[in-house]
Amino acid sequence: QVQLLESGGGSVQAGGSLRLSCAYFGYTYSPYYMGWFRQAPAMERGGVAVIDGSDITTYADSVKGRSTISKDNATNTLYLQMTSLKPEDTAMYYCAADFADRAVVALAPAAYRYWGQGTQVTVSS
Repeated sequence: QVQLLESGGGSVQAGGSLRLSCAYFGYTYSPYYMGWFRQAPAMERGGVAVIDGSDITTYADSVKGRSTISKDNATNTLYLQMTSLKPEDTAMYYCAADFADRAVVALAPAAYRYWGQGTQVTVSS
């Protein structure tokens, strides 16, 4: 089990940047898969970026080149640096995690058992 707490969302203008943070804690063994997902109103939740225990990263095509996922094991924090933000990036952003014994498909939300409560990102044109 692991607990996740996101922060860093906010309102920005198109072209701006944000860095989302996700503190993870309350675990016995470190999560192996960690990622960011987002859900806009009336839309399904979708994958944004994932990093695994070997630091292999996977990005959704919609954010590739504009976002960077990273993890600081010393502070138990997952980050998502987003640049060149677009109005279509507006969504609730969630941090998710799971462990090495889980058969995870990187950007598939259904594969992850542990979720934060989300942080809102709003991009205005």
